[in-house]
Amino acid sequence: MKQKIYLTAFSAFAALAIASSAYAVKSAENDALAIANAKIGMTQAVNTAEQNVGGKAARADFERHQGHWVFDIEVVKANRVMDVTVDATNGQVISVAEDKFDHDDGNGKAD
Repeated sequence: MKQKIYLTAFSAFAALAIASSAYAVKSAENDALAIANAKIGMTQAVNTAEQNVGGKAARADFERHQGHWVFDIEVVKANRVMDVTVDATNGQVISVAEDKFDHDDGNGKAD
């Protein structure tokens, strides 16, 4: 009887794992395809962020933020790292904030 319970529990767990994996793949595909609906491209968003901060982009992501799609761009100027969020629909800068956790610590060792 215990063996049958373990087998049933294992089968349920395996089915859940497969369903979760399928959902994760489908979700990632939908996220990647969402950029086709953006009014601006990654290049324009990076240029906007670089001009806004006056630095060079080090990283850029396309992601969903507070219900709409944005470009999240990390821009480096001197020894400061700035996180710039650019709206994917209109190309406007939504926010600029210094990234306190991703900068040089001044001891010759980058974080």
